[in-house]
Amino acid sequence: MPYKIPVSALVVIYTSALDVLLLERADYPGYWQSVTGSQDAGEVSLRDTAIREVLEETGLDAAQYALSDWQQQNVYDIYEKWRHRYPPGTTHNTEHVFGLELPQQTTVQLSPREHLSYQWLPWQKAAEKVFSPSNRAAILQLPERTHHG
Repeated sequence: MPYKIPVSALVVIYTSALDVLLLERADYPGYWQSVTGSQDAGEVSLRDTAIREVLEETGLDAAQYALSDWQQQNVYDIYEKWRHRYPPGTTHNTEHVFGLELPQQTTVQLSPREHLSYQWLPWQKAAEKVFSPSNRAAILQLPERTHHG
């Protein structure tokens, strides 16, 4: 399996009522997150990465909804337990944040190799549940970014 590129997209999927979709990781049960994934070789834009990841992880076609690039980047230490997935010596990832607004909660089709379950939670509860600090920070921005604040 080729190494991951240390550039990723984080996609916060939410409804107009600010309910947030969270996914439980298959490789670490109890770890909840928004859609996230590394850019693939050959992908021209991070928007392409975001659309692909949403489709792979939820079955949703992000191009059918309001996908917005939040023009925000987070650089963080890659968790030690996941560094083996990257080229030797790679310790940091640059994450690009996107938002995907759906009109209402919807059923999603999980990729069983990636996620065990999903749930929709009000944005404040979703922010408390995710394990990633950058994911938490993105969710906490929802009221401002959607003019609900």
